[in-house]
Amino acid sequence: MLIIYTVECASFVAGSIARKMDDNDVEVIGFTGCTDNEYAIKMLVSFCRHPNVGAVLVIGLGCEYVQAERLAHIAAKSGRLADWFLIQDTEGTKASIAKGLSIAREMYRKLKQQKTVPMHFSDLMIGAECGGSDYTSGVAGNMVVGGLFDALVEAGGTAIFEEILETIGLKQVLVDRAASEDVAKQIAWTYDKAVDYCKEVHQYSISPGNFAGGLSTIEEKSMGAVVKSGTTRIEGVLKVSETPAHGGLWLMDSTPDPYWMQFGISNPSDNEGLTALASNGCQLLFYITGRGNVIGNAVAPLIKITGNSETFKKLHKDIDFNAGKILDENCTRSEAVAELAGLVCRVAGGELTRAEETGHKEFYIPYKHQNKPFCRK
Repeated sequence: MLIIYTVECASFVAGSIARKMDDNDVEVIGFTGCTDNEYAIKMLVSFCRHPNVGAVLVIGLGCEYVQAERLAHIAAKSGRLADWFLIQDTEGTKASIAKGLSIAREMYRKLKQQKTVPMHFSDLMIGAECGGSDYTSGVAGNMVVGGLFDALVEAGGTAIFEEILETIGLKQVLVDRAASEDVAKQIAWTYDKAVDYCKEVHQYSISPGNFAGGLSTIEEKSMGAVVKSGTTRIEGVLKVSETPAHGGLWLMDSTPDPYWMQFGISNPSDNEGLTALASNGCQLLFYITGRGNVIGNAVAPLIKITGNSETFKKLHKDIDFNAGKILDENCTRSEAVAELAGLVCRVAGGELTRAEETGHKEFYIPYKHQNKPFCRK
């Protein structure tokens, strides 16, 4: 069940309802801004129809651009349980929390009565992002995820990788993997836009933590980052909130399109990238980190993977999988891939991730502009 707030002014009420529900299957997500932004609205719409979501309660204040009623209508039209209300029409905070809690409890009761059906590995859509990378990311963590993605695509499933800003120096490598000439043009356009963006903001996607972890240049980081995509052909480039047309491997473009207002940092945090991947319809997410992180995701279970065994020892209660065993133990890459596939199936079947156990449900929806079509020249 997803409780959505349409403006920051409604976030307290939405969060209070979720806390009182006190259930791991009740999540909160929302947009803080009160002015119009097509990018953010598309993301909220995508979450109303997300495959992990069976019920939606939308809460607005009443004077913002994002319309609670319209979002609830979209959710209902897609077959989900849905309702909405405005705080300005509900006698304030306490009355709104009471009303929302009553609606949420009844919706959740109905949701739990729905029958489950079998699904298979081929039905999965998984997104991958890396962050806090170190020298082990490209040779262990991302390497194992790349193997898993190859197996998922071979089985008929869907894999999405992002961070076009972390492909700097590898344009031809990506273009050569395009499934068609048209896709090759999409990839080239997306890559060139990312490079132009980096030049404009005077910063590439590499941090002091990456340097401390043993990475020396953006090109070196890029090589490790692209490894997580595996080896299969790239079927196309997706904008944020766009659903893949069919299975296979896809690249997500998260860089803002050129726009006169110039708002929207490409990747202000890892939470933004993971939320964007979830908006594409991913039921599960991979987060590969060499130096470690503790985050989760509000819409899709997040499986955190490290290629650094020391990091896993320190953060074993927060990180789900140690790919570093292929570097320091008698474990092959194929064995690690098979072990990760087993974990994926268990999580898809209901096993909680470390983030879910600890209550991490982060998300981030920024102001951004992204609606220009790909260049066809």
